[in-house]
Order: sequence, then C-alpha cells, then structure tokens
Amino acid sequence: MSKPVIAVYPGTFDPITLGHEDLIRRAASLFGTVIVAVAVAHHKKTMFSLDERLDSVREVVKAYANVRVESFTGLVRDFAVDHGATAMLRGVRSVTDFDYESQLAGMNRALAPDVDTVFLTPDSRYQFISSTLVREIATLNGDVAQFVAPTVHARLLQKLSPQ
Repeated sequence: MSKPVIAVYPGTFDPITLGHEDLIRRAASLFGTVIVAVAVAHHKKTMFSLDERLDSVREVVKAYANVRVESFTGLVRDFAVDHGATAMLRGVRSVTDFDYESQLAGMNRALAPDVDTVFLTPDSRYQFISSTLVREIATLNGDVAQFVAPTVHARLLQKLSPQ
C-alpha cells in the first residue's frame, strides 16, 4: 500500500497570482499534502515582506484542507527532505520556463534522488501571468485585478497607495 504523497511547491509568491492558485488547486487533488513553501528570498528584493507573502498565500489557499503554507530559506531540497516530501511541484508556462525548470529539476534530482519534480502547466487563462509582470503593471498604476485574487489585489493597492 502506498502512502500519501507530500508535494512541495516552492516560490517567492510576490505576489501569489491566479496562475499559482490554479496549480495549487490542481496539486491539492493530486497529492495527499501540498506544502506551499514561501522563500525568504534573500537574493531578491521583494515588494512584500515574508510575513505579508505568507499571509497572502494562506488567505488564498485556506479553502484547501490538504494545503499548508510555510516559509523556507536555503536549499529547497533540504526543505523537501526535512518535510518528508517525495514530489516537488513546478509550474511551466512556456518553453523558456521548461528549459530553466528542467535544469533545476536535474540539479534537485542529483541533490535529492528521492524527490521527483512534477511539472504542471497552468490553465490557458493564466499562462501569461507572472508575479514580476503583475508587480510591474501594478507599480505603473495598471489594473491587475484580473490576475490575482481579490484579497491579493487589495494588498497590492494598499502597498502602492501614497502614505
């Protein structure tokens, strides 16, 4: 008898988009447990603090009983192994994403042979959405409501409003 699979979905989620949410929803039906691993992202300047990103992700995924949200720093391989994960979920929107993600998958496989990378493509409605584009459009006063959950949109507006 096989045990329920724990999958880790790592990222900065700055902010979490409808594309991310689509992958999480689908992963929740494929795996016993999905851990959305929010990276501390010391190598990137993020718009939202770690706590803000954790809160946003938790709000978006609260409807999925088998999804939990945790932060991590360091190698995602270590996080996955420490949490008993045997799958790592990665989203792939394009050939460019696949090229980069397949390199990461190969390296992660070499570092953690017991953790398989699973690629999911987002629904075609979300294939072009990225956190980077959402941040850029929002910063330039563009409307990003169609790309993020309403709670995330409210956080974006609050973050970008003049104080």
